[in-house]
Amino acid sequence: MDNTQAQADTPAGRRTILIADDDSSLRVALEKMLEKEGYRVIVTPDGRQALEALRKNTIHVLVADLKMPEMDGMNLLKTARTVHPDVEVILISGHGTIGEAVEAMKEGAYDFLIKPFKRITLIKTISRALNNQILVAENRALKSELARLSRSSYVVGQSMTMRRVYEMVDLVAQSSATVLVTGKSGTGKGVLAKAIHDSSERGSKPFIKVSCAALPETLLEAELFGYEPGAYTGATRQKLGRFELANGGTLFLDEIGEVPPSMQVKLLRVIQEGEFERLGGTKTIKSDVRLIAATNIDLEKEVQAKRFREDLFYRLKVITIDVPTLDRRSEDIPILAQHFLELYAKKNGRKIDGFAPEAIELFQSYPWPGNVRELENAIERSVVLARGDLITPGDLPDAITASERIQKSLSIEIGTPLKEIEERVISETLKYVSNDKNMAARLLGISARTLYRREETHSESHHSKVL
Repeated sequence: MDNTQAQADTPAGRRTILIADDDSSLRVALEKMLEKEGYRVIVTPDGRQALEALRKNTIHVLVADLKMPEMDGMNLLKTARTVHPDVEVILISGHGTIGEAVEAMKEGAYDFLIKPFKRITLIKTISRALNNQILVAENRALKSELARLSRSSYVVGQSMTMRRVYEMVDLVAQSSATVLVTGKSGTGKGVLAKAIHDSSERGSKPFIKVSCAALPETLLEAELFGYEPGAYTGATRQKLGRFELANGGTLFLDEIGEVPPSMQVKLLRVIQEGEFERLGGTKTIKSDVRLIAATNIDLEKEVQAKRFREDLFYRLKVITIDVPTLDRRSEDIPILAQHFLELYAKKNGRKIDGFAPEAIELFQSYPWPGNVRELENAIERSVVLARGDLITPGDLPDAITASERIQKSLSIEIGTPLKEIEERVISETLKYVSNDKNMAARLLGISARTLYRREETHSESHHSKVL
């Protein structure tokens, strides 16, 4: 039965397949077969009626015969993609040639089937076409959301955790207070510092970054405060320090916890008084600098261990922003992955449309001990090595694909002693997170200190058994 009108009682979410074929017996057979599979089916006897059905209905997949009166399948394909760009088109033919199949694929057909084809072949092809349609829609949505976020912030993400970070950035940017950014390596502390600077009134002024761990003490002092000619062997000319170069803007001190004690005293003076002298100089220099510091170590513990000055610590942590690890914002992984995909595809001259669903699933199940930096490196590698227009699991680093094979559940016999159960759960959780004890403690719902203590207890127990 031919019908070109949508039925009002179509269940929500049910996919609609349009059949266009001048063979009435085949139309009826396909209609019954696809309705049995749960699809809503519209059938038409020629290309023009099929085009009319496309204009009046939301069609997900069009199955069209290549040879039809009024309008053939090839012309219907070209017109259908104009009327309904998202529709997936499968062309069928009883006497198609390789040349026609190639032309159809070039024009955007999803597939080309030769009659007679098996029932299961068409069902599988339609299923794959629908999955591809969903994938294209998801990638389009990711790109749209990424574009929106990129206009408003350097920090990519839309999770509740990151939204709270954005709120802090917006509030902090309006002040000139010193900010301490905390978080594990690779979480994006430097990106956050740049976002604070760019959102502030100092955004048009310099943003100067210094990695405190990358320089020995003597060079760090020279970098920060500059020097006069003759200050030390080889100092033949005057050099301005980073505090001077950042005047009016922001100075970002990365890895502040690595600054030696003697330099901590000098930093404290600059923060308190806004002045310093160049190495080998006597002139006191004033500098209006907004200071942002970052650390991946616990400065409070460093203060307790007398390795970091308490007065400097409290001067730095006027406002503290903690950047979450990637495992605490896993819902941001797809949009971060898309961000890096676009970045490195452009950089390497590659045309890659997005990710296969299996790749995204692997991303979200992997613990990412290296955080956003590890994700970025993985995407760059995958872009370079990708063999198709989608990133698939085969393009990903072995560490990510291997994580899927890590045991995620335990089978424990009834009657197993609780102590043994606890030991096994702790051991397997540590394996799952690559021995990251802080992450394991969060997954187990205990403090890192408790985890260390229980590990020691288990170790002592094993030792006593051996003895």
